[in-house]
Amino acid sequence: MGFSRIRFFRGVLYAAVVVISGSSSRSASLDPTDRGAYLARVTGCVGCHTPRTRDGDVVESQLMSGGEHRIPSNLGAFFPPNITPDKETGLGDWRAEEIARAIRTGVTPEGRILSTAMPWRTQFKDLTEADALAIALYLKSLPPIRNAVPHSSPPGPPNQ
Repeated sequence: MGFSRIRFFRGVLYAAVVVISGSSSRSASLDPTDRGAYLARVTGCVGCHTPRTRDGDVVESQLMSGGEHRIPSNLGAFFPPNITPDKETGLGDWRAEEIARAIRTGVTPEGRILSTAMPWRTQFKDLTEADALAIALYLKSLPPIRNAVPHSSPPGPPNQ
């Protein structure tokens, strides 16, 4: 009985080592662009910066080309911008490091502060540098899509 228990636990230990080593090698080999694609979906980038169908599904052919839904805030109306590499209507020539910085700090390469509609003050500030850079590399890998979204507008007079 003691021998079969040892054999059983040895088998469990072996299986655990195989599972752990397999999963760590998979995550170690995960391409940063693939990780960025995953993170862009789970953090809400895709849902906000991509047009949707009437049924609410993301239009995959226009991924990250700018949301068409108006987001009201105390700072005015905000339209999620095009964050594809399009030079005229998207992120254009921003370097991956500049995109990662904007994601985490809300500051553009020109020094402009991003709208708080993007959760850089609450959610994205806690991203690791590697994760923010992975999202940036993913965005740089997308095809440029020319899509000018409406400009944000300042708040109107207060309702009385």
